Amino acid sequence: MPEKATSRIVYSERSLANAEEIKQYLLYKFTQKEVDNLYKMLAAFESVVKTFPQLYPLVLNSKKIHRAVLSKQLSVFYTYSKDTISIAAMLDNRMDNAKWPKG
Repeated sequence: MPEKATSRIVYSERSLANAEEIKQYLLYKFTQKEVDNLYKMLAAFESVVKTFPQLYPLVLNSKKIHRAVLSKQLSVFYTYSKDTISIAAMLDNRMDNAKWPKG
């Protein structure tokens, strides 16, 4: 049975900046349709992670940062507590993993 849903999701300044960079890239290279798909992916992720915060694996060498691979191109890094899921960063999976959040 699923755990009780976490009450809120908080995006860090870094994750919001990452999302804006990804959005601008999609608009530059593709169309609004891809941006809409990005938002749909994030909404689906929020729905799942609220109910199952431990679903996604921990980042190697981390005891609290989880990595959710939402698509071939996009990963979301987050931590959680009893009542909050904190989105630390969103990164293009083609980036060097040295840029991943540490924790």
